[in-house]
Amino acid sequence: MDRKHVDSTALSLMVMCCFIWGFNHVAAKLAAPDMSLVMQGGVRSAIAAVCLLAWARIRGIPLFRRDGTFGPGLAAGALFAGEFLFIFAGLAYTGAARMVVFVYLAPCLAALGLHWFVPSERLRPLQWAGVLCAFGGIVLAFADGFTASRISLVGDAFGVIAAVLWAATTVVIRATRLSHASASKTLFYQLAIAALTLPAASVLLGEPGIVVITPVVIASLFYRAWWWRLPVT
Repeated sequence: MDRKHVDSTALSLMVMCCFIWGFNHVAAKLAAPDMSLVMQGGVRSAIAAVCLLAWARIRGIPLFRRDGTFGPGLAAGALFAGEFLFIFAGLAYTGAARMVVFVYLAPCLAALGLHWFVPSERLRPLQWAGVLCAFGGIVLAFADGFTASRISLVGDAFGVIAAVLWAATTVVIRATRLSHASASKTLFYQLAIAALTLPAASVLLGEPGIVVITPVVIASLFYRAWWWRLPVT
């Protein structure tokens, strides 16, 4: 297989992956009238955790072996749950497209965090310039919120907080013993804690929770539970 064909295949897969990830927030908004957004996050995480358990069992990947990752795993899971708490709570105030823009501030923030905590991830001058350009784009997008509505601005701010938590999760994974754990085990920590905490958060926030189970809700939940397999396959 020639290099050109390999590059074309990789590009096609990346585009498909971005489409699947990007549609996640749209799917959540579609199901929101029948199941509250934060509750969706918890139920989706529970379904994904069960799927991951089955996947790991089939592949012979140990998830419960003692390896010194329990503490960092809890930290990564708490940050992950917080990230999605703010994403799903924020979707009630802003559009899915705007939320995606602000959440994807995370790679820039992760690059900064890794620069300080992981010696092998030091940024070079050209990379610093790229990070500054990315931040500039986010500032322009955030400024647009002031001309839209105050409600949208709240959702945008939640997206930024979610990005900070996502970046912190990445730093914890790379800077601790989780960096030597399997991707499946690291993901399981995150999904399990989100499955336990997000439904409780939904109740505390006063959400109506599960209003009615409809085909749209079922399709949305399983679509968003399935794509978590992508990072571990």
